[in-house]
Amino acid sequence: MLEVVSLSKRYKQLDAVKGVNLFLEKGESVGLLGPNGAGKSTAISMISTLIKPSEGNVFYLGENMIKHPKKLRKAIGLVPQDLALFPQLTAVDNLLFFGKMYAIPSKQLKKRVNELLVEVGLEERKGDKVKTFSGGMKRRLNIAIALIHHPEILIMDEPTVGIDPQSRNFILKMVRRLQKEEQMTILYTSHYMEEVEYVCDRIYIMDRGSMIAAGTKDEVKDILRSEQTIEIKVNKMSQQLEDTLRSHPNISSVSVEHPTYTIVTNRDDMFDEVIVMATEAKVKLIAIQAKPPTLEDVFLHLTGRNLRD
Repeated sequence: MLEVVSLSKRYKQLDAVKGVNLFLEKGESVGLLGPNGAGKSTAISMISTLIKPSEGNVFYLGENMIKHPKKLRKAIGLVPQDLALFPQLTAVDNLLFFGKMYAIPSKQLKKRVNELLVEVGLEERKGDKVKTFSGGMKRRLNIAIALIHHPEILIMDEPTVGIDPQSRNFILKMVRRLQKEEQMTILYTSHYMEEVEYVCDRIYIMDRGSMIAAGTKDEVKDILRSEQTIEIKVNKMSQQLEDTLRSHPNISSVSVEHPTYTIVTNRDDMFDEVIVMATEAKVKLIAIQAKPPTLEDVFLHLTGRNLRD
């Protein structure tokens, strides 16, 4: 349905996106993951025709959308990372404004606005100004605006940033329903691995402007099948234990979240060594267990566990 071929974007000396390829089939939900600065938002801006690529093409139903973007613009609903709302207007007026931008006939538009207010759980606040809304309500209204023209493709760029757990859960279930019941095609970016696990059928992982992994959730997790993830729960954190784990030649990564160390190793007989390391560091082990790799394990393995600017 939508195919991205060798898409690149260059800003002077910076290659923000480097030869990205991806595709979306009708009715599937696809995740686009990557750390800050990976190039996700730039890629989405090019796919949605907001900016022109330096190289490459975007094809919608086989037609080149770089040369003729209007058809794709009508087919896409975009939920941007930054809220695109008029805070001084009511929820209804925001929806009416954007609906008129798409030249939806007045009678049809009013019906659609009412449908969407129910869909996103804002019918009781439809006459209130957006500036009085919580972060979660604003995010839900932003999604309603993206859906106003019945798009075939919904692109969602970090749609749950900074909202409460109830609104986040509401949005995730709504996205899944749109895909399953209405056969909407969805491209979804998020920093939350569990969201992508729940919402998406296939996954692309970007880093430093390039695509570094792609496949179904199981296929991406298979990247770490040859390695083992071990969780080590302790009674107290120890810098000595952490340093020993990090310096071990058979441990590829270590993450720390009190009171647990999580390691990835290419050996399946590390338990005894971990016990020895903990004893030498005068740390008591509360629990130690191997677990199958998660999407987050793979993501951190591919992109690194340290923060980057």
